[in-house]
Amino acid sequence: MTTKKLKILFISDVYFPRVNGVSTSIRTFVEQMQNLGHEVHLIAPDYNVETSDEAWIKRIPARSIYFDPEDKLMKYGEAMKLLPSLLDEEYDMIHVHTPFVAHYLGLKLALKLGIPCIETYHTFFEDYLHHYLPWMPQLMARGMARMISKRQCNAVRAIVAPSKPMLDVLRGYGVKAQAQVIPTGLQEHSFKTADGKAFRQNHGIALDRPMLLYVGRVAFEKNIEFLLWMAKVLVDERPDLLLVITGEGPAEESLHKLTKTLGLDKNVMFIGYLDRNTELNACYQSADVFVFASKSETQGLVILEAMAQGTPVVAIAELGTASILIEGHGALISAENTLEFAEKVHQLLIYPEQRLELGRRAKEYALDKWTAKFQAERMLDFYAQLVVNSDVASVLVSETLATNN
Repeated sequence: MTTKKLKILFISDVYFPRVNGVSTSIRTFVEQMQNLGHEVHLIAPDYNVETSDEAWIKRIPARSIYFDPEDKLMKYGEAMKLLPSLLDEEYDMIHVHTPFVAHYLGLKLALKLGIPCIETYHTFFEDYLHHYLPWMPQLMARGMARMISKRQCNAVRAIVAPSKPMLDVLRGYGVKAQAQVIPTGLQEHSFKTADGKAFRQNHGIALDRPMLLYVGRVAFEKNIEFLLWMAKVLVDERPDLLLVITGEGPAEESLHKLTKTLGLDKNVMFIGYLDRNTELNACYQSADVFVFASKSETQGLVILEAMAQGTPVVAIAELGTASILIEGHGALISAENTLEFAEKVHQLLIYPEQRLELGRRAKEYALDKWTAKFQAERMLDFYAQLVVNSDVASVLVSETLATNN
């Protein structure tokens, strides 16, 4: 691992209190890097809500986005007002986490500072954009997402992909930039013992009721509709089944309507966001099976969080989740078929010994392969390699100019 203490600037169009995988990834890496003695700052939108860790964050005035009221878009002009003070900070590295204002701000700052700019490709936009631009034909939206992704990724010094399948997709787009696969690891608190029974009691869920759980953003690309249809199949066998959906997002209204249409009002519970530090572990612990059907994940961190609490998983393994899920290592893998998926869930519900053993393997797997400290050290080594190469290149340019003069 690198021994030089680095000064790093993260830039992102999203961060807490906006809850999503990008926010979680940033906080996870920053906490580990700070614990290892490195200095990290973050530029992020101002949501007019103060969080508990503002000291290292520079908040930028932001405007609302009409198709997604949860998000804010930083005002580029306001961000650029920070330029004089940022130039004085003597950063070693700029790390961009989103492709909107943050991407272009990061490129400009890196050019001014003469330092490397790298970007993590967190979101599979090809399978995402058409949900938020419904007036655009799906093929056109996918083509636009591929074109923009290729151009942006080739504009930075290097790319970080959360999984090998996601990097393979980018290479298929024509992305030539240097790249490294570095997923987000799990913080220590993800493994802390929690009281699942108390969680059930607090939410009025009987202790012996079979409970399935989804955690994540309630968005169209998460394929939660599939889980509702799967639950409909299971209810015929287990009328007391409960599917708990934790999170919020733009698909909520649509999913509430589908729940009613399928006659699942008594079998589905929407409980909104849960506090990561006080409630989320207990929520994972309370479930019999964690279910996940998204096909657009670049990693699938919530799957690992469930495993860390010893909760077995049934999921579709596509894109990023394919790099996490191993059949029998805490998870059963299903095709996108409601009958097959429901059968695998039912198998775990009717055989508690198998469910408990799969849960034990899940926690063992998460502890062995997915700690945050290990992944942060890999990221820091990648930074150091890029910084050294950048310094060598600067020296060579200076020597060439001196020789020519």
